Amino acid sequence: MRYSAPTSVDEAVGLLSSAPTARVFAGATDMIPQIRTGRPEPEVMIDLKRIERLVSVAKTATGWTIGAATPTSHLTANADLVAAFPGLVEAAGLIGSDQIQNRSSLGGNLCNASPAADSVPAMVVNGLRAVIAGKDGERTVSVADIPTGPGQTSLAPDEFVVEFELDDAPANTADAYLRMTPRTEMDIAVVGAGARVTLDGSGNCASATIALGAVAPTVVRVPDAEAALVGQPINDETLAAVAAACSAAANPIEDKRGTIAYRQQVAGVLAKRAVRKAAERAGGAS
Repeated sequence: MRYSAPTSVDEAVGLLSSAPTARVFAGATDMIPQIRTGRPEPEVMIDLKRIERLVSVAKTATGWTIGAATPTSHLTANADLVAAFPGLVEAAGLIGSDQIQNRSSLGGNLCNASPAADSVPAMVVNGLRAVIAGKDGERTVSVADIPTGPGQTSLAPDEFVVEFELDDAPANTADAYLRMTPRTEMDIAVVGAGARVTLDGSGNCASATIALGAVAPTVVRVPDAEAALVGQPINDETLAAVAAACSAAANPIEDKRGTIAYRQQVAGVLAKRAVRKAAERAGGAS
């Protein structure tokens, strides 16, 4: 195995194309355990953290750009980003321990393609776009289109995520992310729920986006739950409809960490709580 630490996107693209099993990594917090459990070792390991574009966070005129390899500890320490997108940062802050968060990143969490990845529902509800580099140049796609199944993505073998684009949220908009784990720290979500809510001048819901994690091979958007909120106050009645729609949309596996029925129930409860939390942040909930 050969280790390389390129300092430009073009250099990284060239290295990734240089060997059939070459792999990029942002933190290696998943790659190393995977190798230790028997996955083939890559011929070339390409460390992306020396590329300035991949480890930067910048406010633009219309939103934010977040480098795909930026340590999640940098996101949780960015007061302006926390104020603008508290749910997204909450999700990023749940990836591993404090020590791991000095290596972990949104790009790594996304491209590891775990159904239980904490940051992905939060990225989906906020409409993040991924800028992808490869030998044919760069392209931009929705984050929701990248994971295609457990451990699988839509990226070509010679492609990697460079950065994320995040538009400023409209007025009276906020997000939230919640997850359920058997333990309080260092665990994988049994269910995760992300929500983003925009309120109108009367305090009713003008628009909503809800996404569930760990209940299907990829993150699940729940249009029925979103439709139940639009034009309505955020109250017990509408939240009950959200919970029912999210429970119905959940299609989880059954294992030692939870039964299907349990995960479906938790999906509804967490979604309801995430919507209420987002609405409170956006300006109120009745």
